[in-house]
Amino acid sequence: MRARITAVAAHLPGRTVTSAEVEARVAAESGGYRPPSTIVRRLTGIRTRHVMGDEEQASDLAVAAARHVLAERGTHPAGLDLLIFGSASQDLIEPATAHIVAAKLGASCPVFDVKNACNSFLNALQMADALIRTGQHERVLVCTGESPSRAIRWKVRDRAQFADAFAGYTLSDGGAAMLVEAAPDGGIFYRDFAAVSAAWRIGTLPAGGSMHPRDPEFTYFSGDGRRLKDAFVAGGAELFSTALQKTGLTWDDFAVVAVHQVTVPYLEVLRSTLGIPADRLVVTLPEHGNAASASLPLQLATAIAEGRCAPGDRVALIGLAGGISLGVMFAEL
Repeated sequence: MRARITAVAAHLPGRTVTSAEVEARVAAESGGYRPPSTIVRRLTGIRTRHVMGDEEQASDLAVAAARHVLAERGTHPAGLDLLIFGSASQDLIEPATAHIVAAKLGASCPVFDVKNACNSFLNALQMADALIRTGQHERVLVCTGESPSRAIRWKVRDRAQFADAFAGYTLSDGGAAMLVEAAPDGGIFYRDFAAVSAAWRIGTLPAGGSMHPRDPEFTYFSGDGRRLKDAFVAGGAELFSTALQKTGLTWDDFAVVAVHQVTVPYLEVLRSTLGIPADRLVVTLPEHGNAASASLPLQLATAIAEGRCAPGDRVALIGLAGGISLGVMFAEL
């Protein structure tokens, strides 16, 4: 059996924050440091991003998207064989946030979490694919809820600390879900993944683990955007060119090529490096920000809503997590 994506949905919080508002908040809370005017939009191409309510949790965003998917397929939560929560965010360190999502949905199936930064959803989809192909499950809900607004550093000392925290100013809250079901044909037909784990220090959120269990100073994103891009450029293209060679396809054979989106300039570097035609991209970044692991399903849901792809079309999903984790997946809807 093949694992076929039968429904996909995204859920974005209604509240939006502009890049100008981001800069104004940093200036207001930093006691002297003021970011250069328009720097966030100029360097990222992001105009707005979504911010969840104070009362919401990452699981709520996943549940909202999951309900759309289940309604679209006419499936009740009791009909799920497995639920996988694939996200960089979580409600708690323990238990797995998948349990909280399942409880809110009213599902009683087995559940687990997958965590690999912005590739979390794609790796969760990889697990769903493997478990369906080996006959262990027939209907799997893959979902994510990203809440990075809770880990943005607003009070900065100086330009250096602003640069270190800059990746956080691109991030957007959001949820997404896919229903993946066993089918005799179509579905996911290629997948490959790679990692450059030695570069793990490039981007971190250090709090909550054994290194920094309680210090509030480590509860903020820290990263080096230039090194993230360099890590990809140095070794990222081969995985994707090999995928095309092995399948005998070109990017023109896909209705949509969804690429994880961090900044508009970085997206253009990726597009030109990989040779993806611009008309195959679904550019969600300017209006929705970097939605972390929800980025790929958001793009696919947007493309379906806009009539850019439909059952029978091929789609490509290209995952990039901090420049150190790469993934590619080809599927026929």
